[in-house]
Amino acid sequence: MIDLHCHLLPGIDDGSADLSTSLAMARAAVADGIRVTACTPHIYPGLYENVADGIRAATWRLAQELRDHHINLSLVCGADIHLVPGLLSRLRDGSVPTLNNSRYFLLEPPHHVAPPRFEASVFELMMAGYVPIITHPERLSWIETHYSVMQRLVHRGVWMQVTSGSLAGRFGKRPRYWGERMLSEGLVHLLATDSHGIRKRPPLLAEGRDLAARRIGDTQAAMLVDERPRAILMNMPPSDVRAPQPPARAESYWRRMQEMLPWR
Repeated sequence: MIDLHCHLLPGIDDGSADLSTSLAMARAAVADGIRVTACTPHIYPGLYENVADGIRAATWRLAQELRDHHINLSLVCGADIHLVPGLLSRLRDGSVPTLNNSRYFLLEPPHHVAPPRFEASVFELMMAGYVPIITHPERLSWIETHYSVMQRLVHRGVWMQVTSGSLAGRFGKRPRYWGERMLSEGLVHLLATDSHGIRKRPPLLAEGRDLAARRIGDTQAAMLVDERPRAILMNMPPSDVRAPQPPARAESYWRRMQEMLPWR
């Protein structure tokens, strides 16, 4: 399995606090069946001022530590990039990294407030040749009132990445509901751990894959953690990658389920 979203680098954002934590996270990932992890610290101007050169250097240092400790986990570079003004220019000049220098990058919207001109901003990035991957849309507090936005984005070529732990209920009922619904409607391209540590948010991907398989089958579930992540690392064009396929009658089922939501 390949995990394209993990805050594994020590001491540069709100993920791993130190090297010992990073090593423990790496061992847990390997035990879970993960063989490649993308180191994706936050890039959020004013809070986490990470840049591509620093992330690459930190990833190289951690990779050396993994080799020294005989931990068989390969690392690639990336970032969990917040949607801010000037993002496109920073992608173009290379100060903000894409995933493994590909056309794909992780895009994190604001958690509690839907940003103005969100769709237009994302399409601008796409028109420049990039493929935004929206991270953990199921955990956004505004997804319920903007679900149609996510549907439109996917239909226009944006990719969606759901957190594995959301399907296991680690973030509560609402993220689990929206993660399952997006999965069943064929709106999810990737699963990732979004791990920040070893206890509260451990790097567990197999549980999400197995839960996804109950809804979309083993073949489709495997694509979430292997085929599509591998295509990203190889920088394959989206047109050459198999798209998610929803089970029959999924949309009407989830429409009925939404009428019974406990938080409505």
